[in-house]
Amino acid sequence: MSMSRVYTVAFQGIEAREVDVQVRISRGNPAFAIVGLADKAVGESRDRVWAALSAIGLALPPDRITVNLAPADLPKEGSHYDLPITLAILAAMGVLPSREMAGYVALGELSLDASITAVAGVLPAALAASEAGRGLICPAASGAEAAWAGKIEIIAAPSLIALVNHIKGAQVLRAPTPRMIDETGTIADLKDVKGQETAKRALEIAAAGGHNMLMIGPPGAGKSMLAARLPGLLPPLDAREALEISMIRSLAGDLRDGAISRRRPFRSPHHSASMPALVGGGMRVKPGEVSLAHNGVLFLDELPEFHGVCQQLPLTHS
Repeated sequence: MSMSRVYTVAFQGIEAREVDVQVRISRGNPAFAIVGLADKAVGESRDRVWAALSAIGLALPPDRITVNLAPADLPKEGSHYDLPITLAILAAMGVLPSREMAGYVALGELSLDASITAVAGVLPAALAASEAGRGLICPAASGAEAAWAGKIEIIAAPSLIALVNHIKGAQVLRAPTPRMIDETGTIADLKDVKGQETAKRALEIAAAGGHNMLMIGPPGAGKSMLAARLPGLLPPLDAREALEISMIRSLAGDLRDGAISRRRPFRSPHHSASMPALVGGGMRVKPGEVSLAHNGVLFLDELPEFHGVCQQLPLTHS
């Protein structure tokens, strides 16, 4: 009989709550049970874990394997539990050092060929690991995103075999470095607008005071063109604001190559967007357009077409 543990996270809004992944291998009829209020995606980890281990030449022992995701009253959703479950099983089998693995927070989805694919929420998970004084194990594609968490040990692995070799000292994975999006010369500038002096003045006042703004005019008057240039009047995000926005975008799976931006967001949802798409929600809660526009601009074009929404949302948020 053997037992091991690895840590991961469950997401509640932008908060990453710690989850203790405990694995016990004991004698009995061969079985693989996952308990702890897991959803269907977590339950399907059994097959992905089995296939990934087979791909690197390992087999599950013919014993009873019990995986407990504690605390048991916290809902567990998503495929990012694949990697911590696998690492805890490998530690219980004696393939990896059990004591060392207990010092990491891990998240990642496993493919059938044992590669580790990117998942949403790596940045909030990295910040939670930093606060808990633990290292982070994540997919290689998310390494640049995790590196913004500060001076913690980050292992960004492209595959399960590379991760096992790194932990056992047979291979060295390079530490990821944080990346910024190069946005030089791509922002819409108000100087490109000829005329419209009154509208320009209104935009400047709205930007300076952080005011909501309602633009009314015939089609082709330039309302959308002017609104798209409002972020160019706003100051760049400071470090705290950029981190806040990046956490929201990370949970939405919207961070390109793990790079973050110092530019204020501009969101312009279509008037046919549903209420969950605007304010967030769904079976697996994700941020909506209002959250993604945090510290930036939310532009609701064709406002009267937003059925029942215009009474509940700000007109333009800056």
